[in-house]
Amino acid sequence: MAQNDHHEAGGMGADQPGVGTLSQEELDELVASSDTGARGSTGPVGAFLMIVALAWSLFQLWIASPIPFMVGFGVFNDTEARSIHLGFAIFLAFAAFPAAQTRVQVVLGVAVPLILGLLFFISAKEGTPVWWIPLISIAVVAAILMGSPKNHVPPWDWALAIVGAATALYLYLYYRDISSRVGAPIMQDFVVSVAGIVILLEATRRALGPALMIVAAVFLAYTVLGPHMPAIIAHKGNNLSEIVNHQWITTEGVFGIALGVSTSFVFLFVLFGSLLDKAGAGNYFIQVAFSLMGHMRGGPAKAAVVSSAMTGLISGSSIANVVTTGTFTIPLMKKVGFSAEKAGAVEVASSVNGQIMPPVMGAAAFLMVEYVGIPYFDVVRHAFLPAVISYIALVYIVHLEAMKAGMEGLPRAYTPKPIVQRLIGIAFTIAAICALSLAVYYGMGWIRPAFPQAAGYIIFGFLTAVYVALLWVASREAPLRLDDPNAPVSKLPLPGPTVRAGLHYILPVVVLVWALMVDRLSPGLSAFWATAYMVFILITQRPLMAILRGEGALGAAISGGFTDLIDGLVTGARNMIGIGIATATAGIIVGAVSQTGVGSALADVVEVLSGGKVLAMLVLTAVLSLILGMGLPTTANYIVVSALLAPVIVTLGQQNGLIVPLIAVHLFVFYFGIMADVTPPVGLASFAAAAVSGGDPIKTGVVAFFYSLRTAALPFLFIFNTELLLIDVTMAQGVFVFVIATIAMLLFAAATQGWFLARNRIHETVLLLLIAFTLFRPGFWMDMIFPPYTEAAPAEISVAAASTPKGEDLRVRVAGVNDLGDPIEFVALVPMGDEATGEDRLAAAGIALRQDGERMIIDDVAYGSAAQRAGLDWDQEVLRVLQPVSVPSKYWMFLPALLLLALVVMMQRGRGSKPRTAKA
Repeated sequence: MAQNDHHEAGGMGADQPGVGTLSQEELDELVASSDTGARGSTGPVGAFLMIVALAWSLFQLWIASPIPFMVGFGVFNDTEARSIHLGFAIFLAFAAFPAAQTRVQVVLGVAVPLILGLLFFISAKEGTPVWWIPLISIAVVAAILMGSPKNHVPPWDWALAIVGAATALYLYLYYRDISSRVGAPIMQDFVVSVAGIVILLEATRRALGPALMIVAAVFLAYTVLGPHMPAIIAHKGNNLSEIVNHQWITTEGVFGIALGVSTSFVFLFVLFGSLLDKAGAGNYFIQVAFSLMGHMRGGPAKAAVVSSAMTGLISGSSIANVVTTGTFTIPLMKKVGFSAEKAGAVEVASSVNGQIMPPVMGAAAFLMVEYVGIPYFDVVRHAFLPAVISYIALVYIVHLEAMKAGMEGLPRAYTPKPIVQRLIGIAFTIAAICALSLAVYYGMGWIRPAFPQAAGYIIFGFLTAVYVALLWVASREAPLRLDDPNAPVSKLPLPGPTVRAGLHYILPVVVLVWALMVDRLSPGLSAFWATAYMVFILITQRPLMAILRGEGALGAAISGGFTDLIDGLVTGARNMIGIGIATATAGIIVGAVSQTGVGSALADVVEVLSGGKVLAMLVLTAVLSLILGMGLPTTANYIVVSALLAPVIVTLGQQNGLIVPLIAVHLFVFYFGIMADVTPPVGLASFAAAAVSGGDPIKTGVVAFFYSLRTAALPFLFIFNTELLLIDVTMAQGVFVFVIATIAMLLFAAATQGWFLARNRIHETVLLLLIAFTLFRPGFWMDMIFPPYTEAAPAEISVAAASTPKGEDLRVRVAGVNDLGDPIEFVALVPMGDEATGEDRLAAAGIALRQDGERMIIDDVAYGSAAQRAGLDWDQEVLRVLQPVSVPSKYWMFLPALLLLALVVMMQRGRGSKPRTAKA
């Protein structure tokens, strides 16, 4: 019901003059062409595609549930599940996505299969039959040239869909046979693998555009043509047998970690979001944000930021987020004085940032779990603070824009209570929530030991009682409907009734967060229980609401609930087509990197380009992420850049004495990957927002980019100040870091927007940037004044170890060789214990030393010791020792920063601000 209201309201807004250049139908088509497939779902073919998508969702729910293990039937191992997952994705990619027929697209579609066919042909070992390779390439090219109409699925597309799905299912159907001949593929393996790779790349072109297909094809070409490459990146080259075995038959390539994450985790989270949105949660989030914030200066824009943040929790697509919330928020932003470009840019900046907001963060969070090797809870903990700071700063940017233009908010629907009374009410609400949380936490802790067998049923019963109670509360309120944003007078909904009308939507999110953060279940199992509860809500929500409101028509309500469920399951599967294809194709790139060793070669290239400087290296990585992100979806971009450059940054940082946690590097890459959705000239989210606002898409992208500078600054800051990621901080320190970092980011936003209390002058902007930097990284200045380490000669390492405080790290710069035998230098951090002498401390850390003349050599490193974990190895030479010394706290640098801030405030208050007035 709420979902239908949402779409109806969006349609009304889009059809009104001045909203934009596209109708609601065209906006839906825009989302479909990028996310779910542009081919419609009418007639027998549409029904068949719906059944396939439904089957995919049911399959994913089945393998995620504990039921197969309870009944002993339908248990699939990881490789089999990945095979079936990709089979569904390829089949639906060809059936749901028509191929673009522009000249460039057709040329690329024809060229890639022909070039790959030629490369596979010449790379085959002598004696291997290869006559069939050109036939596969020609067949795919013929299907491309015959066209791919939008209004129906031609026979050749059906053929590609069936053959592509069969090549993916090959690992499932012949799993036992393949496992008995690993490394020795037979002719059947060759044919299936070559056909699978070529068809997968064509599916990638259809579902995601040509960029990812081109990048994957380039890496395949590099795999074959290694001996002919420039010396710095040359390798021995791989033959067809090695490529087939690595890329398709094993789990090193297409069926690797990325596709495994898509199968195990991502699908369920996308499905959960789809079902939650189908129930009406998206509409609820928008209404709540508007009721609470719409009255403020530039209120609709602030509400757009908050509603997009909440919608981003359940939507993995920035484009869908823009269109979903933008059809309502953008016209209202224009109404209070925002230009079309600025209204679109606010929506873009807030929607794209939805992907950095835990707990879901698109697919990247789950990939980080696998690539970094830390629990999901830790990924969310590290990502939480930057995401919240970024959103707070965006709300402030909107406030500054409103201040510049003298905007006002929309009229309230009620007279507010005195400020003191409101603060008391807020404090009471927070206290009640905390008390309820503690009661639930300790209640759950008591139920599980007391009723180990029946705990699940008791918890479900408790949740259901709460759900029915919240539905009763909602039934006392009017159904949520979005008003026409272009109506002459817009009044905000009342906050109380609006919040009460959809509190039951929060329950599945609570289940998800509880399972992830408190019970520490795996992401897949957490998403399953949250999705299962969401299914229960979808089926029961309409009938229970009809009973509680006394509306009658119970049969229609029950039918509507099942219709919503099926629609949500189908939409969730169709939303996953692009992600499934992207993770599989990105697997080709990851496979090529591991097979050719290009990672170490790239490290040499990057080190030359960056001059060995970490900051230059980070800038190069950011630029590469932005360039690749122009054509690659966020997930594929993250996989490619992290596979290529994350280890390089860590290694280069270590060589320069900067120990960069791997999670910080992965978050750095991810942040710049999502920035590509904003950055012109290809920022797809900017084009979607411009389609709603009627503004110029390039100008919208440029403004959104400036709004997103805070998101671009954060990764550089948390690389050098890992406290922002809550690494090695206590609870009190975490709160302190959050407060200071938020103030710093607000000042950075004020500097980049050219307005603080009044319009900035150039010197004020410079001062604000300096203050923000100092608050973010006070250690930068303090280290210049009081160096935190004193340098000791290698021979004095024992003395330095003895004087290092317990629990502190002794920094040792060593020279040796890497795994490939190339000479390297790096800084190792060796934690010191509380032993009496320096020799004992070094021995406890696992280091045995010998002196060779004036040289100090590491004679041995104990297996599994702290020294080995720090990267030390036998026969390395100690070049110098950096011993920590007592220095004043870096936080003393806040004093001059705050004095400068006071100076800026005085200058701007003395000048005063006289903005023009633009009333709503």
